[in-house]
Amino acid sequence: MISRDAKKTLLRLAKGYPVVAVTGPRQSGKTTIVRATFQKKPYVSLEDPDQLEFANKDPRGFLERFPDGALLDEVRRCPSLFSYIQTIVDLDKRPGLFILTGSQQFGVLSHITQTLSGRVGLVQLLPFSHSELFHVRNLGRNLDALLFKGLYPALYDRKVQPSDWYANYVMTYVERDVRQMINIKNLGIFQRFLRMCAARTGQLLNLTGLANDCGIAHNTARSWISVLEASYIIFLLYPHFRNFGKRLVKTPKIYFYDTGLASWLVNMQSPEHLSLHPMRGSLFESFVISELVKARFNCGLPSNLYFWRDNTGNEIDVIIEDGEALTPVEIKSGKTITPDYFSGIRKWLSIADCPSGKPSLIYGGNDTYMREGLRIYSWMNASKIADNK
Repeated sequence: MISRDAKKTLLRLAKGYPVVAVTGPRQSGKTTIVRATFQKKPYVSLEDPDQLEFANKDPRGFLERFPDGALLDEVRRCPSLFSYIQTIVDLDKRPGLFILTGSQQFGVLSHITQTLSGRVGLVQLLPFSHSELFHVRNLGRNLDALLFKGLYPALYDRKVQPSDWYANYVMTYVERDVRQMINIKNLGIFQRFLRMCAARTGQLLNLTGLANDCGIAHNTARSWISVLEASYIIFLLYPHFRNFGKRLVKTPKIYFYDTGLASWLVNMQSPEHLSLHPMRGSLFESFVISELVKARFNCGLPSNLYFWRDNTGNEIDVIIEDGEALTPVEIKSGKTITPDYFSGIRKWLSIADCPSGKPSLIYGGNDTYMREGLRIYSWMNASKIADNK
């Protein structure tokens, strides 16, 4: 088993909260990590029809079987349990009593905020980070192969081709979640929408353009974007609004949490195909930003990432917000550093009227070092930026 960075966070939260909740995309390893971390607790999956029926018909009797708490998998399927769990933990007071998991962000979080606010520690578990994969098995040295394959755990513990796995993943999980959240009459149109989103990875979100290309209404496109966010397929990176004396772009960018899924959706055929594809730079950018997000989530923290762009074309790929300080980060997929890689950061530093963290550049090469006052990070060390702001 590949150890997950979030394990320490789970143990820490279980000492301070009566309930710990783990959310994340399907097949990201939520069940595996909670069962490995809390081995003495009984495990119940509410995907099991018998268990779900019991919980729905007699929630009090269902929970009375677990006087010392339990691991409840996909608890969102039985919303009534949340109120009963609240009553139990308010009376019991023991930390780490119930460990909950769920694969739909909005479903789990809405119930938590309604009934368990202040009683729950939350961890969002995404697929493997590169550091988790690399440090244990020394895998992930080939950048193009990694971007193509992605980082879902199933691709590393069984002999399955990425194209086969992603085809089934979209059909059995993504579309299933979609049908549970909204009524879609034509899944073919939704599949086209999903592929269109993948083709726009790293671009400003244009809902009108997406809607027109798919033949759907603007409000439908907005709703479907929310569904993909809720299922941890995509995330939106929002612009930082601090006033730099320039008119700033206020539209978010769209990214995929996993580049393997995005690559499959745009019909990449192999790592060699990806290495020559016009989208390689966008996929690399998506990979790096996702690694930064994973580093935050694994510590139980929300994302503190933004981007910056003004109306004259000046842009910073990532702004890391740490209190008043803002750390500019540029992302370049090339393996060779050229002087123009620094132009965006230089421009930003000249007009930013705020405390700045250490400006950084993440590129597609293998070396990490200092150059001209900037920290240069290899893509393999991208997540370490947060430790050196």
